[in-house]
Amino acid sequence: MNRPYEPYPPPVVQNSTDPERLRRLRTFTDVLYALYAVYWLTGGLTGLVATFSITSSAAMSSVRHMRDHFTWQIRTFWWAVLGHVIGFALLWIGIGFLILGVVSIWTLYRIIKGWLFLYENKTIEPRAWF
Repeated sequence: MNRPYEPYPPPVVQNSTDPERLRRLRTFTDVLYALYAVYWLTGGLTGLVATFSITSSAAMSSVRHMRDHFTWQIRTFWWAVLGHVIGFALLWIGIGFLILGVVSIWTLYRIIKGWLFLYENKTIEPRAWF
């Protein structure tokens, strides 16, 4: 009676325990972290490609462990875009350089943390800031 709402019929998760599918999802997630890691060299283009790849793939709904990493990556990208826009807007005041530096370090930290959690096969809290 006090259970959380469960939809009827229960959602079907296709092959969520298939080792080959999990390996492919892990490789896909590694590639996405690599794209985010080189976004500085491409002016953010690879981050945009990675975000588009996540949102357009069916992998987002498959395994909770990977879904958390995908959400972590998407949130990192969009918050970094917002931070960069604010930083560039405030460049003429001089504080923009500080904001851009903080956003870059924060983004790098999140990329490294997410990639390490993936390497250690840990789940990550996608809504966390750090």
